[in-house]
Amino acid sequence: MSAWVYLLRCADGSLYTGWTVDLERRIARHAAGTASAYTRSRRPVELAVALPMPDRSAARREEARIKALARADKLALVAAGQSSSPRADAASAS
Repeated sequence: MSAWVYLLRCADGSLYTGWTVDLERRIARHAAGTASAYTRSRRPVELAVALPMPDRSAARREEARIKALARADKLALVAAGQSSSPRADAASAS
C-alpha cells in the first residue's frame, strides 16, 4: 500500500502538511472544510506538492520531519516538488 505526504497552500498564505492513503479524497475533504479545523478556517486551499511514500509509517515519519522544518525550508520543498512534477514539466515546455 502506498501513501502520500502533502502540503497545501491556504488562502492566508500558510502551509499545511498532512498525510493520507487517498490523496484525491483527502484534498476534496480539505476543500469542503471537513478534513481539519486548521484548513477549514483558511479556505480555499490548493495542493502545493504531494510526495509519494511507500507506506503509512514512512508517510507519518516524513510528515513529522516536514512539520519540524522552518517555513523557508518548506517553501524550498514545494519549489523542488513542483519542478519535478510532470504537470510542471508540461507547463514549462509550452
